[in-house]
Amino acid sequence: MAAYFSLILVLVTIGSGLIWLIDVIFFAPKRREKLALAQANSNQLSADAIESIVREPILVETAHSIFPVIAFVMILRSFIYEPFQIPSGSMMPTLLDGDFILVEKFSYGLRDPVWRSKLVETGEPERGDVFVFKYPENPKIDYIKRVIGLPGDKIIYRNKQLMIQEACADNADCPAPKVIEHTELNRGEYSQNDVPLIRLKEQLGDVEHDILINPSRPDFRQHFYPQPGLTAGEFVVPEGMYFAMGDNRDNSTDSRFWGFVPEDNLVGKAVAIWISFEFDRSPNDWLPTWVPTGVRFDRVGGIH
Repeated sequence: MAAYFSLILVLVTIGSGLIWLIDVIFFAPKRREKLALAQANSNQLSADAIESIVREPILVETAHSIFPVIAFVMILRSFIYEPFQIPSGSMMPTLLDGDFILVEKFSYGLRDPVWRSKLVETGEPERGDVFVFKYPENPKIDYIKRVIGLPGDKIIYRNKQLMIQEACADNADCPAPKVIEHTELNRGEYSQNDVPLIRLKEQLGDVEHDILINPSRPDFRQHFYPQPGLTAGEFVVPEGMYFAMGDNRDNSTDSRFWGFVPEDNLVGKAVAIWISFEFDRSPNDWLPTWVPTGVRFDRVGGIH
């Protein structure tokens, strides 16, 4: 849907701009000439007569009115910021269902809005970023996860413990895998199927954030075949790829399942929650369940 909207936005912008430009170059001068001729042949023209001569056709007037607005929206959405809604709980507790976020489109390079070819290099994902990307198995779907592994990294996830061996040029001098330490914050703030979840604090690079663990569930294992020389729970990130995981570790379908995120699939970096709604209506409520029951103003702000 987002891809279709981008295409429609580009077509409407180009179409309205061309209509306006053609009128400015070819037809507006003719209307002015017609007005000058009418004024020369008449002592005094009424305001209504002048308006009828210089008035733009309905199509041109509409294009004239919407082009600046549509062009601004296209530039803003394609190259600067785009709003997204969080549809699931895979990034809890960082992001909740009902959060509306802003994604910084220029963080990982400026791309054209239709074919998504990179036009300008502006940066690359960093470990710990919350990023939006096109789901590799269906690029029509946008996913949001956290960057865990960069190109060349070795990721190990066993017994709910994350370890990262950072990429190095010389395999002989590579550092040992680093255990990403956890600090328990609480149990039971969130639950899944009546099982209290453990909320832990974790640090990736310069980013400190919280994750959720379900102690009753076994580790997620990859559904694709292990890479040569690796066992289940081990992943080496290829060049031009990224390893993504959800903060709700036992309720996230991510790189452990479907593999790596290609650089070409990157959409942008999630930087802020601009509004957050609660949806607590029961099916028996007289209002539709999609109507918010409240606003969580305390969630508005930056994403970590």
